Amino acid sequence: MSETQKAAGRPSSPPTAVNSVDRFFKISERGSTFGREIRGGFATFFTMAYILVLNPIILGSAKDKFGHQLDAVQLTTATALVAAVMTVIMGIGGNLPLALAAGLGLNAVVAFQIAPLMSWDDAMGLIVLEGLLICVLVVTGLREAVMHAIPQPLKQAISVGIGLFIAFIGFVDAGFVTRIPDVAGTTVPVQLGATGTLGGWPILVFCLGVLLTIGLLARKVKGAILISIVTMTLLAIVIDSIADIKSWGLTTPAWPDKIVDTPDFGLIGHFSLFGAFGETTVITVVLLVFTLILSDFFDTMGTVVGISAEAKLLDDDGKVPNLGRVLLIDGAAAVAGGAASSSSATSYIESAAGVGEGSRTGFSNLVTGGMFALALFMTPLLTIVPLQAAAPALVAVGFLMMTQVKSIDWDKYEIAIPAFLTIAVMPFTYSITNGIGAGFLAFVVIKTVLGKARDVHWLMWGASALFVVYFAIDPIEQVLGVK
Repeated sequence: MSETQKAAGRPSSPPTAVNSVDRFFKISERGSTFGREIRGGFATFFTMAYILVLNPIILGSAKDKFGHQLDAVQLTTATALVAAVMTVIMGIGGNLPLALAAGLGLNAVVAFQIAPLMSWDDAMGLIVLEGLLICVLVVTGLREAVMHAIPQPLKQAISVGIGLFIAFIGFVDAGFVTRIPDVAGTTVPVQLGATGTLGGWPILVFCLGVLLTIGLLARKVKGAILISIVTMTLLAIVIDSIADIKSWGLTTPAWPDKIVDTPDFGLIGHFSLFGAFGETTVITVVLLVFTLILSDFFDTMGTVVGISAEAKLLDDDGKVPNLGRVLLIDGAAAVAGGAASSSSATSYIESAAGVGEGSRTGFSNLVTGGMFALALFMTPLLTIVPLQAAAPALVAVGFLMMTQVKSIDWDKYEIAIPAFLTIAVMPFTYSITNGIGAGFLAFVVIKTVLGKARDVHWLMWGASALFVVYFAIDPIEQVLGVK
């Protein structure tokens, strides 16, 4: 064997770190660069900046038991503050390209299910309690153990399902896909555009953005996703200035009247940890907290696994690096969200946009968190990116995550069927948690039917039992007299 052949057969050593920051975040070791991390941080921010607008709308539109509403400006400040602080902490402590902010779905539960039963302080206290209980699960090792108990093919299915889910989010956010109104008298749930056809300048911006993004990705252009977001935002600003457009949705791509705004921290610290127990029954409180914990628990699990898999950070056993710290920080984010009255904060699947741009470490979180910190003072400027300009990134990342489907053994039904249900249920029910639950239950049932029940980890049995309660929560509440 020649010396060249011998050298080629040796495992290549990781690149030498260029400085202490590189060594701390393992940027070179993970095959990334400072440029990729920075671009990824910006891409993640722009794809999830909508939460600065949407969270205040959802929470601010609801009234508590006493008819009180939360102030929109204060909600914007709280949302940006929690996202900035917890995203940076995740970057430094967890070293994953995983941004955090107020969780969609969870905020709707707080606004429309919990708040009407109690005061806002009591409702946010339940969020703090939920976060503390999740932290306890992490400290005891139970949350990490559950993630390690999941078979590797199911983890891959979770990543693929999230890919389809995030692409669907992109299509819906842009208005490319819309829900057919119930009054239409049809069993078809969604349609193309607002009327069954595509129309309007905003949709054109989205379509051009998708074509630009996939074209740049195909040519392997560095910064493809970020280039597309910036280019389409500039185009949208031009179009908005010359065309008569009824609505862009949540954010309008128009240059704001003022760039700097004053943050209002008035909601920070307004929560009552156990006040809910004095406003409603103990059973109701327990069921509400259970629902929050289960949703947050498995939503985060799916997101962490999906992002880590896409970033190629899972080890040979399919384990996530620094998992204990990552899960603890995520639990602490729920506490922070409740304490700031911005609802439970959690890991964001939109972080996949940054991974698609090249992020592999927590350094990108410093950029994303820094942008959220700027948003405390520059919200008018940083929220001019319309969803139609950011959504193409989600579609492109959906494709990138979908490629992991090839690793699943589709000839082996005992894993193929649970994998299929995991993948299908996520986008079809608009929920990561629902997809994981369907996959878990199918896996346990099929293993039992095949006489292989002993092969199922006891934590998979426990998690599946909890999902039975989760899916049957309505009849359970009726039996207990909660409804």
